[in-house]
Amino acid sequence: MAHEKNHDYHILKPSPWPLLGALSGFAMLFGAVMYFKGDAPWMFFVGLAGVLYTMYVWWSDVFAEAEAGDHTPVVIIGLRYGVIMFITSEVMFFVAWFWNFFKHALYPMTEGSPMIDGIWPPAGIETFNPWHLPIINTLILICSGALATWAHHAIAEDGDNKTMVKALAGAIALGMLFTVFQGFEYADAAFGFSGNIYGASFFMATGFHGFHVIIGTIFLAICMLRAMKGQYTKEHHVGFEAAAWYWHFVDVVWLFLFISVYIWGG
Repeated sequence: MAHEKNHDYHILKPSPWPLLGALSGFAMLFGAVMYFKGDAPWMFFVGLAGVLYTMYVWWSDVFAEAEAGDHTPVVIIGLRYGVIMFITSEVMFFVAWFWNFFKHALYPMTEGSPMIDGIWPPAGIETFNPWHLPIINTLILICSGALATWAHHAIAEDGDNKTMVKALAGAIALGMLFTVFQGFEYADAAFGFSGNIYGASFFMATGFHGFHVIIGTIFLAICMLRAMKGQYTKEHHVGFEAAAWYWHFVDVVWLFLFISVYIWGG
């Protein structure tokens, strides 16, 4: 009786994954710095492999804990707060790139002239027409977000895994199509990453967003596989909620990028 659980909290067992994740992240960062200095990138890829492995085994443990009934209502609240804080940190990450873009757009600088003679976009830069591929990609992401919302409604209101799978399949297909179209756009770019601040700002902001689209697509694909196995219920689907929130975050960031970078900044 002394060891009987009489609370709703989940007391985690000792796990090696936080330490492995920290060491792998440090190796990836250190390897990237050494690669930028001219060394071979092997340490970066070793660290990246360690990070990916940590993500797989750690989240596998979380799935197992959910299946075992450890995710009580109190624990689910904590998980939701954790996802909210993670997305908030991602928002601040993109704020940095928006800050960089707006700073150079509002106060363009040229060599030898702080801001008087500067123009934006820089001379010789041929920007993208926002009403070609960019607007198509915008509609694609909006439709994908709508399908993710449909999937959320199907499981939260009706506990319908089958409808959820259909909606997620469409959302994932549109996410993959967005990535393909962005690849075509990059291949057709009339400016490069280096040599001008516009190209560097553009590719860093939109490239990191594209990376997040790939992550979100994988996130939704995992949720679809779990839904195909019938692992979600009306009461327990916090993992998919996290994926849906993340996907809507990706949608909103793209809308800001489209308006700020493609329309206003171009």
